[in-house]
Amino acid sequence: MLDRLLGPLARQWPAVGTVLEVQKRFGELHGGYLASALTLATFLSVFPLILVAIAVLGFVSVNNTHVTSDIISNLGLRGSAAQSITDAIRAAEHSRRATSVIGVLGLLWTGLGVVTATQLALDAVWQRTGRTIKDRGIGVLWLAGSGVLMAVSFAISSGLNFLPGLLAPLVLVVGAAYDVGQFLFTFKVLGRTEPVGWRALLPGAIAGGIGLQALKAFGSFYLPRAVHGSSQLYGPLLGVIFAILAWLFLFGRLIVYSAVLNVILWEREHGTHTAIIDLPQLPGQQPTRATRAGAAVAS
Repeated sequence: MLDRLLGPLARQWPAVGTVLEVQKRFGELHGGYLASALTLATFLSVFPLILVAIAVLGFVSVNNTHVTSDIISNLGLRGSAAQSITDAIRAAEHSRRATSVIGVLGLLWTGLGVVTATQLALDAVWQRTGRTIKDRGIGVLWLAGSGVLMAVSFAISSGLNFLPGLLAPLVLVVGAAYDVGQFLFTFKVLGRTEPVGWRALLPGAIAGGIGLQALKAFGSFYLPRAVHGSSQLYGPLLGVIFAILAWLFLFGRLIVYSAVLNVILWEREHGTHTAIIDLPQLPGQQPTRATRAGAAVAS
């Protein structure tokens, strides 16, 4: 349907044609399911991440009485939702040591799940096979590298917050540069693209970095309102869960779309191979080709 609507524009504007190709390949590879698996793995990693955050919050709030009020104000919470946050922070102050240990171990375990889901998504997009036991070591490398990049990003962002208001756009520029670097690092380390250089992965990284900046802006506007609205209807816990899932739903698709863009542009420049695959022989059917996902197309 998109081909019929945007086909004339695609012939005049190459960028529109690229968008159509990316969308077609995304559907052919069942990109929605790949993104959903990534969303679920990331969502599961949120819980140990929350434990780590609670532990850190417990250490910080012990010496700072304004932490609780600042969090409630930034999230726009009132009533029972605000009281739940207050109770949670008080509990964090008493259990911060045990929570930090459990949270770090859980975060490492679920983080490897995120790595596996991301690798499977990138494998499907590039139509490559896995590296078996080597993936675990690569996953730990990616987690360590991402942690270092994130720490550097937080340090730079904290320093930029002290700049004059006229230089505030510099924070966005630095944030976008970090996001592009994180996407590029992820595509190179987790993707089975050894013969492909960094430059070939840059278009998708740029698209992903810009898209993530848009998602962050959307999240800063949407999440507090979604948490507040859902909390009144379903309670504070379910309200937070629904808001996080909605954001991760879009984030998972952003990663897959960005990877598909790299593949489309690579094939334009370097071409494709034709391979023979085995298909179940069904009576009355003689398929002559298959989709990128390996499904038979009847002749």
